[in-house]
Amino acid sequence: MENEYILEMRNITKEFPGVKALDNVNFKVRKGEIHCLVGENGAGKSTLMKVLSGVWKYGTYTGDIVYEGEVQKFHGIADSEGKGIAIIYQELALFPELPIYENIYFGHEITTPTGQVNWNETIVKAKEMLDKVRLNVDPSIPVKRLNTGNQQLVEIAKALSKNCKLIIFDEPTSSLNEDDSQNLLNIMRELKEQGITCIMISHKLREVTAIADTITVLRDGTTICSLDAQTDDISEANIIRNMVGRSIDDVYPKREKKDFGDVMFEIKGLTVEDPKTGREILHDVNLNVRKGEIVGLQGLMGAGRTECALTVFGNPYGYKIKSGEVIMNGQSKMFKSPREAIKSGLAYVSEDRKGNGLVLIQDIRYNVTLANLKAIAKGLSLDSNQEIVIANKYKEDINIKAPSIAQKVNNLSGGNQQKVQIAKWLFTEPKVLILDEPTRGIDVGAKLEIYTLMNKMVEEGMCIIMISSELPEVLGMSDRLYVMSEGRITGELDASEATEEKVMKMAINSENSD
Repeated sequence: MENEYILEMRNITKEFPGVKALDNVNFKVRKGEIHCLVGENGAGKSTLMKVLSGVWKYGTYTGDIVYEGEVQKFHGIADSEGKGIAIIYQELALFPELPIYENIYFGHEITTPTGQVNWNETIVKAKEMLDKVRLNVDPSIPVKRLNTGNQQLVEIAKALSKNCKLIIFDEPTSSLNEDDSQNLLNIMRELKEQGITCIMISHKLREVTAIADTITVLRDGTTICSLDAQTDDISEANIIRNMVGRSIDDVYPKREKKDFGDVMFEIKGLTVEDPKTGREILHDVNLNVRKGEIVGLQGLMGAGRTECALTVFGNPYGYKIKSGEVIMNGQSKMFKSPREAIKSGLAYVSEDRKGNGLVLIQDIRYNVTLANLKAIAKGLSLDSNQEIVIANKYKEDINIKAPSIAQKVNNLSGGNQQKVQIAKWLFTEPKVLILDEPTRGIDVGAKLEIYTLMNKMVEEGMCIIMISSELPEVLGMSDRLYVMSEGRITGELDASEATEEKVMKMAINSENSD
């Protein structure tokens, strides 16, 4: 069919010092389709899209970009946008303090014949763009008042305001709850009906198989295959096989034995109020975890899972604890600071590794030892040699893929950043480890490594509380799980009896009798 493809990237090769990020990649996208681009971290997905969007300028790579039948030579993002290509990154490029309408038309303002910004028309046009993405809000409110899902819709509205024909979504649902994720996928389907082509990079294979017309798999900077949703096998198992070059028969590795000891950690009757709002965010929470056990903590966004974890981990946000206690090692405690919690053997791996878990501008060595500097202290200074030995040990033990421990953490893939964060807390020698969204935004191969590491830790006598929004992950890794809704525990299930239906019913039905 003539002009069937809106985009063809032919024999694209992109090199960085010592690394060939893309090696003769071919990528073809049909007009008006939803085309998903998948692969492990480091496979070259984002690099390929940066070539397409002009971040990596013409001349810094070899090969051709053929867009709408013409070879393109993009020398910057403005060039690709001028041709109707927009990219929406995982980290949104919005100005929180500015109103929505200014964000939508920032950089391509609507002006009067005299060159002044026509604010009235800007507001009217912004409302039209918001209507297209079904976001019914006042365009005059600042972006910071929107939740993450709605901010994502503002980004799409901004792209539509530039009359784009092709939108690239880079991990669009990685930080969204289930409802917002589904809404975004529905918006993409509506864009498709309007004739707009969508490319989506995602690690969430259930979403990929639900929405894709075509799936292209990259591995180690090369094109492995393109799968047509109508004619080819697009099962998660087949996609994973192509992504990692091997079959992962069991995404959630099983432990040989599950000999649980005594209860190591218990929360009793925890009721907590947010002093800023006066609202109770936790109501009479009770849970426990035994030695050698992985306990899942499930619930929808806002259910109170992270608030519960932070409260028992020294309450760094200063919530008002109205009642309750933590029992650890048989002793009743309520830690007054994270330092006190760490000293007692409790560790918390944050859901926000970039914001709260790691110092991105520092190297692996610095980050690994950060939570336990006392262990490498030598008088009033730090023992650099010991720090190097420890960081190298963890790099090897948990397979942090980097040239050396001198590598800056912000240059690592998401999976390797997460391993550094876990290593940081393992160095504190915890007895109880809280993992908050341990595999968010990392690829399937790195997930398997994290799961294997979790099994190893509990087999050595640790116990783990795992908070996760991915229900299959909770069911696949937990020995037992608790479900939360509106700050309450609404159910407890053994892994043998837990199903997605049972968990979701508990997650959406609060036992709130207030």
